[in-house]
Amino acid sequence: MRRDLHAALAGAAAAAAWIAVEPVTRRLTGGTHRELRLISGTLRGDRGGNALGWAVHLWNGAAFGVAFRRLGGHSVRRAVIAAQAENAILWPGMAVVDRVHPDVRSGRWPRLLTDRGTILQEIGGHLVFGAVLGALLHDRG
Repeated sequence: MRRDLHAALAGAAAAAAWIAVEPVTRRLTGGTHRELRLISGTLRGDRGGNALGWAVHLWNGAAFGVAFRRLGGHSVRRAVIAAQAENAILWPGMAVVDRVHPDVRSGRWPRLLTDRGTILQEIGGHLVFGAVLGALLHDRG
């Protein structure tokens, strides 16, 4: 139980790090979306706010951390690979986001599924997430 708690906290911390560096990631990649708005707008439309985005993002990070640890993950390299694999596996779901998200529908954001900046921004966010998660779980098997 203690290992799961540690992994959950590590995953939540890694998710928070992703959001903390997002302004830099956006500048470097040419991305236009904000992760918290991506989540909340997908789930609640224009009624979704940052609190919902934070709650879901941190919960997802915690769940990923626990799953990663239970599957034997414990290094930066493995965590980055796992985070990128998760991104690639779930990426087709961005087609649904493109259909329902108010910022895409209004034209404030480009179609996310095929936008180069969005793709690179998500790769960057997952890279940061994986690096932080792996560092926090390193040699904790």
